[in-house]
Amino acid sequence: MAIIRIGVDLAKNVFALHGVDESGRVKMARMVQREQLLEVLSAVPPCVVAMEACSGAHDLARRVTALGHSARIMAAKFVSPYRMSGKRGKNDANDAATICEAAGRPNMRFVPVKTAEQQALLAVHRVRQGFVEERTATINRLRGLLAEFGVVLPLKAATVRRQTAQHFDALPVWAQRALADLLAHLSHLDGRIQEYDTHLKLSAREDPRARSPNDFARSRPCQRERHRGDCWRRPRVQVRSAVRRLARYGAGAVQLRRQAALGRHHEGG
Repeated sequence: MAIIRIGVDLAKNVFALHGVDESGRVKMARMVQREQLLEVLSAVPPCVVAMEACSGAHDLARRVTALGHSARIMAAKFVSPYRMSGKRGKNDANDAATICEAAGRPNMRFVPVKTAEQQALLAVHRVRQGFVEERTATINRLRGLLAEFGVVLPLKAATVRRQTAQHFDALPVWAQRALADLLAHLSHLDGRIQEYDTHLKLSAREDPRARSPNDFARSRPCQRERHRGDCWRRPRVQVRSAVRRLARYGAGAVQLRRQAALGRHHEGG
């Protein structure tokens, strides 16, 4: 019988493969080098190739899909329950068998395979987040070094930037040099973060999936508009004011106020 499912244990250089047929019999259990992996998989008829979600999984999934296979990526926390317990159960061959077994479960949840463009955008987000964290650490380092010389600055980043240079004259020469380098590094991080922000804003404008909920609400007519030709929505200000009246006077007082208003309306009519 032909192989219907292969589990791949990803690694840097040596990959473990474990393939089974429709009855669950092992048809492939071998170790291959990275250079030989695609060659070995191309010799196998189209089947399911499963792997854990880790570094390089999405790239390999795209390459495997190009060969005609069906790539499946699973989170490691969903694979671990099928792994053998104990030290003997933790090796590359057993990991590949565990991945193969987990991929055959009917209720297994898989990770969607990302495109190269999606991974590139994710890389931009990760690098930008790293720059933001580094900028915060630089500001904290400035405050800490100034505190060693008796200069205590508030937590606000703008204040730290502005007041650091004002205390340079009271510091030793090498302290001034160190703080000046930190300020220059801070300006460099600001420029990089601004550049990444500009790129992300342009990407969001060009991607229809990044539209705000308000844009979707304006673009889709409501049920009444489709049937009657108009669409009336209760102003949110009226809802908030009604809630405030209920909270201030209570439900009974609000009801009495409404009855009195209706009485005045009928008298005037």
